[in-house]
Amino acid sequence: MFSEIFSILAPVFVCVGIGYGWSKSGRAFDTPMVTTIVTYFATPCLVFYALAKVELDTSYLWDMGIAALAANIAFTVIGAAALALFKLPQRAFLQALTWPNVGNVGLPLCLLAFGPEGLALAVAFFTVYVVLQMTVGVAFVSGSFSAKALLKMPIIPATILASVFLFSDLEVPVWLFNTTKLIGDLTIPLMLFTLGVSLASLQMGSLKRAVWLSVLRLGMGFGVGVGLVKIMGLSGAAAGVVILECAMPAAVFCYLFAQLYNQRPQEVAGLVIVSTFMGFAALPALLWYVL
Repeated sequence: MFSEIFSILAPVFVCVGIGYGWSKSGRAFDTPMVTTIVTYFATPCLVFYALAKVELDTSYLWDMGIAALAANIAFTVIGAAALALFKLPQRAFLQALTWPNVGNVGLPLCLLAFGPEGLALAVAFFTVYVVLQMTVGVAFVSGSFSAKALLKMPIIPATILASVFLFSDLEVPVWLFNTTKLIGDLTIPLMLFTLGVSLASLQMGSLKRAVWLSVLRLGMGFGVGVGLVKIMGLSGAAAGVVILECAMPAAVFCYLFAQLYNQRPQEVAGLVIVSTFMGFAALPALLWYVL
């Protein structure tokens, strides 16, 4: 079991470490350019090829979407109650409690732990979650909502196109599958490199508050994940993916949005950093549980 867990964690830690070391060495890393490539090209291609030809009962993919929506609602309710209890601003901290890092960390972990089946399940969970994050989530932090934001998300047409092939007898053209797989395979390493670079550039704020909010994020995530698995009757890779994705640390995007809309960015950065390192420390135990 130890060697299996190590083989899952090692690639993640190495890739994040490369990004972290690259940034600390003073070398240039064009984060906006890489983020644009990942968002508008690599991730939609990953979503398409992971879903379009997956040999999996499609009911499991629906389960992932339902689990993602239910998790987001549960995190919002629990997080809002905790912040209200301690009289902390909702718009600053609720996003970090409700948005786990289902992309940069969640996708590679699910792929390495459960193979192509795990990746397809995680992509379904990730797709629903990222749509919620980039619409309802951003509207909450910014104080305004724009329906046009949906039109700027290439992950949506990629999901629709993949669904056409998934739910019909149509075969994905070889050239299309090979092209999207080639580009989509950039997603996970670039996500992990960027996570390392981002962690190296964030500055800590209010350590004590960051620690207890990180404990809340990780504990709440694991508890909600296990609860959803039991309620929905999930097992195997599906259960493991839901628990892993729910138990991820706060997403780096939380800091970016806090910075953009001036919602205590340094304190949110502290929460992202602390929850990430605490989450990484807990990964061996988490993987032991789901495996």
